[in-house]
Amino acid sequence: MATLRENVIDVLIKSKYLSKEQLDEALKIQKQSGAPLRKVLVERNYLSEEKLLALLSNQLYIPLMHLSRYKFDPQVIGVIPERMARQYTLIPISKMGNSLTVAMADPLNIFALDDLKAITGCNIDIVLSSEEEIMKVIDAQYRGEKAKIEDLIGEASTPTIPNKEAGEKAAVELIKSEEIELSAALKDSEDPPIVKLVDLTLTEALKKRASDIHIEPEEGCLRIRYRIDGALHDIFKIPKVNQNAVLARLKIISNLDITENRIPQDGRFKVKFENREVDFRVSSLPTTFGQKFVLRLLDKSNLSIGLDKLGFSEQPLAICKEAIAKPFGMILVTGPTGSGKSTTLYSVLNQLNTPERNIITIEDPVEYQLVGVTQIQAKPEIGLTFASGLRSALRQSPDIIMIGEIRDSETADIAVKAALTGQLVLSTLHTNDAISSITRLIDMGVEPFLVASSIIMLSAQRLCRRLCLKCRTPIDIPKEILEQVGFKEKTTFYTSSGCKYCNNTGFHGRIAILEAFLLDDIVREMIMKKRSIDDIKKYVIERVGMKILREDAFLKVKDGLTTLEEALRVTTEE
Repeated sequence: MATLRENVIDVLIKSKYLSKEQLDEALKIQKQSGAPLRKVLVERNYLSEEKLLALLSNQLYIPLMHLSRYKFDPQVIGVIPERMARQYTLIPISKMGNSLTVAMADPLNIFALDDLKAITGCNIDIVLSSEEEIMKVIDAQYRGEKAKIEDLIGEASTPTIPNKEAGEKAAVELIKSEEIELSAALKDSEDPPIVKLVDLTLTEALKKRASDIHIEPEEGCLRIRYRIDGALHDIFKIPKVNQNAVLARLKIISNLDITENRIPQDGRFKVKFENREVDFRVSSLPTTFGQKFVLRLLDKSNLSIGLDKLGFSEQPLAICKEAIAKPFGMILVTGPTGSGKSTTLYSVLNQLNTPERNIITIEDPVEYQLVGVTQIQAKPEIGLTFASGLRSALRQSPDIIMIGEIRDSETADIAVKAALTGQLVLSTLHTNDAISSITRLIDMGVEPFLVASSIIMLSAQRLCRRLCLKCRTPIDIPKEILEQVGFKEKTTFYTSSGCKYCNNTGFHGRIAILEAFLLDDIVREMIMKKRSIDDIKKYVIERVGMKILREDAFLKVKDGLTTLEEALRVTTEE
């Protein structure tokens, strides 16, 4: 019995619209590229989309529908996430009881039909529509909060009426752009539409749980992107005509020099949102098409939760608690930029911050402002480096010192000696794993016996995206793949397709992956004898029982908190 695909190919051969040679060529391209046959036929101009849809409609007995005048119900649209609608080029039309009618451009996509049934739990009825029509409806129907921003952009971008009496201007006119644009930008930045546009950009970022806002000048527009759960997402674009006004507004609220466009600047401001205060750290950078701004959102409420709620597994959490209970010594947290090291250290400081302790931090920049903690902002341009700041801080009788990052040999040397003379020192390093911190400190010129004597705990950290619990669904992963990646335990694996709760990303929030170990006498002896890092790592894993990053990530997979793909992504060995 012929398959559905074979029947469709037979109809295409019998039709007068294309030759057998053209069809064979299209099938060959389709096999090589993996693109749908429908797309190949249309892109190669072998067949128009309209004629192809008519043929499919006749062969498959699926009605053909034009969507341009159809009135859509927002509640029906909400049944299918935007991410899925765009991925499979489909749109829900109506829902009656347990039957959902969906307009599709490719009715032969059985994966789309299977996913639709799994997510909606409905029987799926299909109507045919062109890809162009469906994408127009998707753009119109899934606007959500973006519509408010687009309306404001339209209001801000309304052109002024030209002065006809002024006559025509020359084709090329040289102007002193900084002088003229500055006064115009200052004036425009106070216009209500611009103020509302900037305010709404900040509000939407907070609502969507963004950690950063990227405001990027391009040749024809100003692009706005949010970093949500570690990944950047395009949000909207502002017309180029409003660029200077928007950037001037950001400079004003961040207390930056509005007359300076040639050098990078740093600033900050604070907003109140849903009865909590949120700090924004602002960084500007001159680029080809104007100044790029990155706004880091710093929510203090994330720090007051303590170590127990950072998402650490039981074993590394117990190790961290034992380490911070020590009166002196050094604790190092390692990992790449954006792996949550600062949040972990601030959470530790919050837990240790009691009236009887004197806590001093040296940071560049100061991210969170903590009550009861003396925080020093490093300023290398005036000679206030980590090393000089640390040397001065030691004269202030501190109990606990937090160094934002150990970057050079001088800072490393002073930090190690501070840990040996009665202070608890917390800091970060950029290494791939916990054990590599030993090599890094020795490479910085710290003597092995000082490294061995001063360090209490070494840890490495990553952040992986947490599965959205509202739309996650079980999946099967082939046994061969599990054996290949070393996943041995029997468990239920999950994936997610996205929903309104997680902004159609399939993930909601992030969770920490941690490897940590306390140095014992044998490890200290191995360091002093300059044993290889591989030998130390083997001992720590086999005898001390440290779980490496990948093992901890697999625990999160087993608990249904993340996907196997995400666990492998964040723990890929470099």
